[in-house]
Amino acid sequence: MIRNIRIVSPSGIIDPSFIDSASARLRSWGFEVSEGLHARDTFGRFAGSDEARLADLTDALNDPSVDLVLCSRGGYGLQRIIDRVPAINKPILGFSDITALHQLSAISHQPSLHGVMCKHIATLPEDGEVLQTLRAALCGEPLDYTLPAHPLNRLGEASASVIGGNLSVLYGLQGTPYGLSGISCQMSVPPILLIEDICERHYHIDRMMQNLRLSGVLANLSGLIVGQFSDCEDDSSMPAQTIQQTIRDSVADYTYPILFDFPCGHVERNLPVWLHQPACLRVTPDKAQLTISTPLR
Repeated sequence: MIRNIRIVSPSGIIDPSFIDSASARLRSWGFEVSEGLHARDTFGRFAGSDEARLADLTDALNDPSVDLVLCSRGGYGLQRIIDRVPAINKPILGFSDITALHQLSAISHQPSLHGVMCKHIATLPEDGEVLQTLRAALCGEPLDYTLPAHPLNRLGEASASVIGGNLSVLYGLQGTPYGLSGISCQMSVPPILLIEDICERHYHIDRMMQNLRLSGVLANLSGLIVGQFSDCEDDSSMPAQTIQQTIRDSVADYTYPILFDFPCGHVERNLPVWLHQPACLRVTPDKAQLTISTPLR
């Protein structure tokens, strides 16, 4: 059961007004909200020095009264401190650069929540799909999504936990203890990989997918969920002229189900997804369904 939410800023600078408004909204939902000492700091492009951001994360993880850690925003910064963050022992909420913390959570087999942060909690419509689904997830309800068919989907069914997040961050963690190569190989059941990204060139995405192929990650999956690739332009000079087709081609040698155009990533319709928690992906000719049990009791 989640009662107390601690807001920290482990990456980029956050507009303090978003912290204020997000805190007010979460309190209106019945949660207690606390805030890291350095959550509003500014240190160049970072929300505080490496030491300050690490201190807030460490304090939130060590505080037994804190039930969930809400990262105020992404940006960049976690790779500078991820090797000093304690083992994750409670859910982390965030996406983008927060993918690094989700990977650390995977090592500890700790469920974490890929979803919106302070800006969208503060500004999206109260009665809209994203916030209503987030509120339900925080209150312990399972997640159940049904999506229309996509021409690039691959049919099938997989029961496994979901892992992943931002493709660029995952790529940057390859070759480290937090990379997909090591983590996925240690899982008893191959995971379902979730990927999304923003402002990446078509050939950059191809390079990252080829890295995952060459390192064996793509061969060791139960399924693939392709989220939104925002502000990523298709390049007609590439062998596959769309980014989605490039991703599809990179997994052509495998047989697991693939779901394209899942509503998550750097978009307003960024639906929450529990990571490292039992899930079922079913892709049929007329629809796709993703069901994830809740880790909250």
